Amino acid sequence: MIRRRATLLAGAALALPSIAQAQSPWPSRPVRILISFPPGGSSDYVARVIAPAMSEMFGQQFIVENKPGAGGMLAAEQLKREPADGHVFLLSNNAPFTIAPTMFPRITYDVMRDFTHIAYLGATYGGFVTHPSTGVRTVAEAVAKAKAQPGKLTFGSSGVGSIGHITGNTFAGLAGIEILHVPYRGAGPLRVDLSAGTVGMAFEGLVTNLPAIRAGALNGLAVTAEQRLSLAPDVPTFRELGYDIVVKNWHGLSGPPSVPAPIVGRLQQGLAEICVRRAITDQFMTIGNFFTPMTTAEFNAFVAAEIALWRPMILAADAVDKG
Repeated sequence: MIRRRATLLAGAALALPSIAQAQSPWPSRPVRILISFPPGGSSDYVARVIAPAMSEMFGQQFIVENKPGAGGMLAAEQLKREPADGHVFLLSNNAPFTIAPTMFPRITYDVMRDFTHIAYLGATYGGFVTHPSTGVRTVAEAVAKAKAQPGKLTFGSSGVGSIGHITGNTFAGLAGIEILHVPYRGAGPLRVDLSAGTVGMAFEGLVTNLPAIRAGALNGLAVTAEQRLSLAPDVPTFRELGYDIVVKNWHGLSGPPSVPAPIVGRLQQGLAEICVRRAITDQFMTIGNFFTPMTTAEFNAFVAAEIALWRPMILAADAVDKG
């Protein structure tokens, strides 16, 4: 009896570290939020807006860490390998999670199986913008000039596989024109060259470019929203102009596979509260990031639906990587 009791006590002692670990507070150290593009883009902006509020709410510093490369896939691949202890996340977006699965057949991860999609953080809408030096002020003028000079007009994007890349290819396909794609390493470098006229056109966040449009430094030709934006009522939608292009650049928070449910729940509830604060929504509107509340289950369904939505656009634009 004494020996049996000693064995049970020894077993209980061995079990204590794992129990204590399971019940340890979260977060227990600084939390990293990976960004799949360089500084200056909408994902980077959204992360830097919410990170201070998350640090205050959860009692640990939330650090934004840019990991650009391979159309956003580099950061996603890193996230997949991270421990599922709630200390590394990705500011998820279209490029690695809804475009890459179709665009890059040799992708090394499964979007729905290899990640924990936690919270929706809103979406921005793209705009068709041009530099005045192009002489293009309307979509009709862009089409006419591209047909007269095939391959001479250039459009920039934040990178191969980005939403701007696919939107531009989709527009070119629907319009029956040839325009040259110029990929950049992020939206920041793209905007520098667009403002200088080094690249003539871009399919890039409309609201972000509104100050330049209002100043006459850029022209706003169309927006990819379902209806005109209240912030830019004079800019028509692509659908108004006869092109069935409605796309959004969404943002969310995703983690490695199998993040514990209590951490997922705390993050989703916390972010749902943060994203409706007036101070946060005011900053979101600087880039036109429109937030709609979603549960974690709704966000997962949204990601799956976005993959299905983008697939025909990528195939129609002949943008599948053949390497």
